Order: sequence, then C-alpha cells, then structure tokens
Amino acid sequence: MSKHVAVLVGSLREGSFNRKLACELARLAPDGLEFSFVKTGDLPLYNPDLDEGPPPETWTAFRKAVSRADAVLFVTPEYNRSVPGNLKNALDVGSRPYGSSIWDGKPTAIVTGSPGGIGGFGANHHLRQCLVFLNAAPMQQPEAYIGGIADLFDGQGRLADDGTEKFLASFMAGFAAWIAKLT
Repeated sequence: MSKHVAVLVGSLREGSFNRKLACELARLAPDGLEFSFVKTGDLPLYNPDLDEGPPPETWTAFRKAVSRADAVLFVTPEYNRSVPGNLKNALDVGSRPYGSSIWDGKPTAIVTGSPGGIGGFGANHHLRQCLVFLNAAPMQQPEAYIGGIADLFDGQGRLADDGTEKFLASFMAGFAAWIAKLT
C-alpha cells in the first residue's frame, strides 16, 4: 500500500532551485510513496478572527490536503536564518483552530537548499523547532542541508551531480522507512 506525501516548498518562485530539488526528491523516492505539491503562497496570513466564521477557502483546502497526507516533506531555502514567511504562515494556518492541528503526529522530513555553503542550516533547524512544538514527527537522520544548490542542476532541472543524487536517494529511502515506522 503506497503512502501519500504532501510536499511544501518554501520558495514561491516557479523556477526556484528548491522547487527543482523537491521534484528530484520525488523522482528519487523509493516505490510506495506518492507525492502531491501543496501550495502555500496563496494562504492569507493567519488571523484568529478568520477562524470564527467560515475560514478562507484556501485555508480549508490547505488543511484538507495536508490532513489527507500520510507524511509531509518540506523543501525550503533559508531567508534571514529562518524559513520563508509563506512556510511559517502555513504552519500557523495548519495548527489552528486550537485542538485541530493538521501537524499532530505527522511524519515529516526537511531538506534545505542554498547557494551558500551551509545549505540552509538555520532554516532547517528553525523549521524543526516549530515542528517539534506542533507535535509533528520530524525525521532525525539523515539530515539534508544542500549547499551550492545553484550549481547542481542541468538545463532540464535534473540533478547533474551523482554524489548529491546518491545522497538524496538515500535520504528518501530513510524517509520512506520513517513513514512506515510511524504510520
């Protein structure tokens, strides 16, 4: 039986390196995982007043999409040593209304990518901190900080570095095992 993984990409840019990375992660995943990309850029900023009546339709659709998934894969750049605002907003929207968090107990994995050498380390750990508080279950090992991301793809958006491809395939095998363990 296959497991459904929701993919949340922190970058809003259609041609972003992290979006390419997310597509490659889905391609490199072992059999038994199915992926759907869930958009976060159109979610209104979280405001508790909006949950008092019917919430915005984009919130409802987002909450349903992630709730239906067996697991969540986060792929994001680092902005100012943290996650992009749209991704933090998605965490907030999904954690409410109080007592109805879509993150509770959900297996998750985090991959951060950056043109710089430390590969989004700050964003990775900041996101991990939020997920632990939300009682999600972030995979501990392996960790994935992809530095020099601007040089990793060919003209078609495919990984052009064999070592990175091998590592990411191993990461996805680890994530599949993590999902199987928790679901």
